[in-house]
Amino acid sequence: MTDRTSGLSQVMLAVFATFAAAFLASLPTPAQAQNFENLDRLDGLVAMSVGANLREPGGPVAPIDRRLRLAPCPQTPIVDATQPSFAVVSCTSIGWRIRVPLLPGQNAPQQTTNFAPSRAIAAPARTIVVKKGDPVQLIAGNDQFTISRLMIADEDGAAGALIRVRQDAKATPVMARVETIGVVRIPGI
Repeated sequence: MTDRTSGLSQVMLAVFATFAAAFLASLPTPAQAQNFENLDRLDGLVAMSVGANLREPGGPVAPIDRRLRLAPCPQTPIVDATQPSFAVVSCTSIGWRIRVPLLPGQNAPQQTTNFAPSRAIAAPARTIVVKKGDPVQLIAGNDQFTISRLMIADEDGAAGALIRVRQDAKATPVMARVETIGVVRIPGI
């Protein structure tokens, strides 16, 4: 009887080991878990682009919905924060685009009750201080430290405008706010 019992327990142990191995093989590995865009990275890009952190005036209303499963962008996603009420984060090479609502900020334009088309009201022209192709000094830092690097402007920009700059033609662009002629700063830092 003991031979039969030990044989049965060995069979049960083998069946259990087979099921356990199959279950463990079905679990995602850390490499497989990285199949989606890092949403914390996108939150940081939006905060840097608008110059305000989460739930601050002018900043994002809430973090990006963690249920989103975006394909990872092969380059740095582009943040377009030209609208006062939302920012658009996009990856042009893959084709996804999301809108991130922003809190009204102190610098946000006041909404009017006038229903005239927006084209009828001309905005004051801002003087371009950085032109596409100009060398610019990119500054990052705070009161305790500052670092800088020479970059090339990818687009024209007036003082206060957010533009793309890069180290060379093959480098990934970085968003920076124009301060003065030839000087840009990474917002939020």
